Amino acid sequence: MNLIVLTKTGGSILGPIADVFGYVMNFLFLMTSKLGILNIGLCIILFTIVTRLLLFPLTIKQQKTSKLMSVMQPELNAIQKKYKGKEDQQSMMMMQTETKAVYEKYGTSMMGGCLPLLIQMPILFALYRVIYNIPAYVTSVKWYFEMVVDALPAGFQSNATFQALAEAHNMVGDKIDFTQVTTVIDLLYKLTDKQWGELTASSAFPNLLELTTQNGENVVNSIHRLQNFCGVNIAYTPMTIIMDFFNGQGSILVALAALSIPILAGLTQWFSSKIMMAGQPSQDPDAPGAGMMKQMNVMMPLMSVFFCFTFASGIGIYWIAQSVIMIVQQFMLNRYFDKVDIDVLIQKNIEKANKKRAKRGLPPEKMNRSASETIRMMQERENKEEEKRMEKMAKTRAIVKDSTEYYNRDAKPGSLASKAAMVQKYNERNGKK
Repeated sequence: MNLIVLTKTGGSILGPIADVFGYVMNFLFLMTSKLGILNIGLCIILFTIVTRLLLFPLTIKQQKTSKLMSVMQPELNAIQKKYKGKEDQQSMMMMQTETKAVYEKYGTSMMGGCLPLLIQMPILFALYRVIYNIPAYVTSVKWYFEMVVDALPAGFQSNATFQALAEAHNMVGDKIDFTQVTTVIDLLYKLTDKQWGELTASSAFPNLLELTTQNGENVVNSIHRLQNFCGVNIAYTPMTIIMDFFNGQGSILVALAALSIPILAGLTQWFSSKIMMAGQPSQDPDAPGAGMMKQMNVMMPLMSVFFCFTFASGIGIYWIAQSVIMIVQQFMLNRYFDKVDIDVLIQKNIEKANKKRAKRGLPPEKMNRSASETIRMMQERENKEEEKRMEKMAKTRAIVKDSTEYYNRDAKPGSLASKAAMVQKYNERNGKK
């Protein structure tokens, strides 16, 4: 069953954002059309580049927070070890207070890494709305479909061919009103090449074969051009295209192109997460959430593959383009932050945070020591704790060895004589008769 998105979807937040993205997409479509390129898939790629550039400041902020974690992590790990196994309310509150103090010391907050992601969520949802239903938001694309609707004869809604097409896309029922132009366009946007052929071949719609644009090109052919990217219709799901091939309704090249979309979406996302992790501090395997993060880096690409099979191909193209752009951005950011002095970064971050604290009437925070010194002291502390633990284990082993040798000195270990001697020597050592 295809997901039906009827025209524009509202909402006080997502609605206006989607409208803005629609204007951007429309502008890109007009610009590429003037160059003689009539293709929504290309516009989606250009659209992705524009949006990723707009979101780049948030990406930088997120990377700065990750860089700070390389210094903060030893202190955070020490706090987690200190309160490990303590689940009483007082211990949990103390742990939270000490953790918050570490973040404040470095001029950041516990939400610093999550905030950019939270800001991006409504933006991404709005993007999906635009890409999923292009004609509703891109007026230049909608114009082609309006020409088709205007050419349909009166009473076309009750035509058998039209009704069959509506049923094929689950657009039937009391809530589906084909007297509305936008609703008809929603259906036309989802038609396959074969279904367009059925519509134009019907004796009830003879005008569609003669319908042309200002340039003299058939409107239906123009719609095919703008919807197809590398042979794949962006409005169809890869699963639909692949199943059509097995039903003898498509070529193997188109089916392979459709299959490549979810595969490339998964691979590019996996590589993007790998290069992102390469630029972040190594996490303690025993730290809370470390195992979950590792699993997520594997599961998310697999989920992308699964969803891309059932989402419109335009969404898959967007995911691939986004991952490729993020790979390029992340590579550049990794090289940049490798050259950045961490102490200077922390100092600037603290100065920025102190300006905000001053506005609230709070005293400034100070960086007690350099980042390298902090790391060195934490490592020395951990090494000393490890040395004490090893010394204790060595003493325990020495006591066990001494006791074993003492009790088995005059007899074969494990023999009856050794056991009798052990009892006798135990009594002698403890002053018993």
